[in-house]
Formats: sequence, C-alpha cells, structure tokens
Amino acid sequence: MTLELPTADGPLMRTYTLSSSPSRPFSIAVTVKAQPGSIGTQWMFDNLKPGAHVKAYGPAGDFSLHGHPAAKYLFISAGSGVTPMMSMLRWLNDCAPWTDVGFVNCARRAEEIIFRKELELLGSRMPGLSLGFMIEERSSREGWFGHMGRIDAIRLPLLAPDFREREIFCCGPDPFMRAVRGMLEAGGFDMAHYHQESFAAPVVEEIPAPFASPGDAGTPAEVATPIRFALSEVEAQCVTGQTVLQTARASGVRIPAACEFGLCGTCKVRKIAGEVEMNHNGGILDHEIDDGFILACCSKPLSPLEIEA
Repeated sequence: MTLELPTADGPLMRTYTLSSSPSRPFSIAVTVKAQPGSIGTQWMFDNLKPGAHVKAYGPAGDFSLHGHPAAKYLFISAGSGVTPMMSMLRWLNDCAPWTDVGFVNCARRAEEIIFRKELELLGSRMPGLSLGFMIEERSSREGWFGHMGRIDAIRLPLLAPDFREREIFCCGPDPFMRAVRGMLEAGGFDMAHYHQESFAAPVVEEIPAPFASPGDAGTPAEVATPIRFALSEVEAQCVTGQTVLQTARASGVRIPAACEFGLCGTCKVRKIAGEVEMNHNGGILDHEIDDGFILACCSKPLSPLEIEA
C-alpha cells in the first residue's frame, strides 16, 4: 500500500507491505522501521498521532500464499521483511491454525526481532507452527540462548529439516534474499515453489550501444509521440525513450508514483486508446491489463495515446 505523506517539502509517496490480515477486515496496518537517513518513515514517527489521516493508494501486489496452496509452508524473513509473513501467519491463525508452517526469522540483535512476542504467542496457539529465531550478535540488553550467526546451508536444515517439501516465501534485504536463493538452489530445492518480495529495483545489465559519431548516417532522429491526458485536458509529446509518467510530469499532469520500477502499482492508470510497451515487475495483474490499465512508470508509447489522468 502506498501512503502519500504531506511533508514540509511537498507530498512524498512511500510504499509499505501490509502486515494486517484480510481475516480482520476492519483494520489495515503497516509496520515501519526508520532506517538511517529515512525521510518518509521518520516523518511518520514524528508526525502521525491517533486520529491523523493520510491518503493511501492500493492495495496492490500478489505476494500471498492464497495463489500457492500447499501442505507445508516455510517463511524466511530478515528485519522488516517479516511484515508480509505476519499478514499470512495472522490469516492462518484465524482461518487454518492447524497448517504446517515453519518460520525462520533473522535479525541483527534479539531486541530487534519485530513481532517477537506475538510470534511466540502464536507458536503456543498454532500446533503446526515451528519458530526459529536467529540473531547475528549478542546484546547487553537481552540474554540469548538461541541460534547465532547468519542463515546458511548448514543452519537452514537445522531450522527446517524438510525445507525441500515446503512452499517457501522469503522477504528481507536483497543480499539476504540472494543468499537464501543461492543456498536453496545449491540444496536441490525446486525453485518453482520459491517466492520473494522485494522493494528494491531489479538489477539490469545494460548492453552498451554501438558507438556512432553524431554525423554517422543511420542515426535515428528523436521522435515524439502524442499523449492526451483526458481528465487533465492536456496534450503532450512523449519523446523516444520516455515513459508515460515522465511525460506527465513534464506536462504538469499529476500521476501518483512511488517505486517507479513497476512493482508497487501506485501509478496505475487507464489507457483509453493506443498501445504501449510495458515492462513491469509485478505491480499490475493480468486482468487489470485486460481492462486497459497500465503502469505509467514503466510504459512507453508505441502509438498515440489517450490516458485517463
């Protein structure tokens, strides 16, 4: 879900994973952790009070066990990556508490384990839930007698001996998820049963274009494609290589956007006419595309367009 935060420097869009469960439909929750240098999350800590209102967009995304029914699940998380796991686990606790779930939760220190008390409570109530906490370093604030270090090919089988038989969901910092993927692949896991959620832009290897001097024949000239933003009554020109979102901003048309690499779905708009090339990262569903929606941040026109914005 994307929140529009009214900061002093203007509206700021930030996307957060829902930690609440659809089994409790009258409450929507996100769980945030302010990192060093954080702007949006720190603004929330400093300004949000009970009764305050912020504008929200969404929800979007499909990181959910509902599309992947299985006899056994394994959740692997680190830091604030625990939030989507809590949403799924809360739903299982409310609707299917006997489900076989392994949960490996990693943190730097014991006091930084988010939801630790609730997880331990759920562990005492859900007969099929197996919890495994792992921290990297001890702290003077709290004693620790559990697993130490980082999850690896030796520790994973100790925490989840039958991991190859489970549907695995993983969320955490990108280096953490790369390490998990690597150990699963090396351990013979069928990666068709692996799912992860990330809010970092995917790494794309750029292939350098052949060198051409400005005077070379055959160098393509910059071509502009007309875009009409219907609700704003704005006619604009989208130059080659530019996205619908970039053209909208250059023309003074406001389309909400957060991640800007096709993942959060905040910039979803309806395409009334025309064709686009859209390379997204899961922020839009197939039926939404069939209904004419596009993600403005990762859509480039292939023909003159009319956009409902």
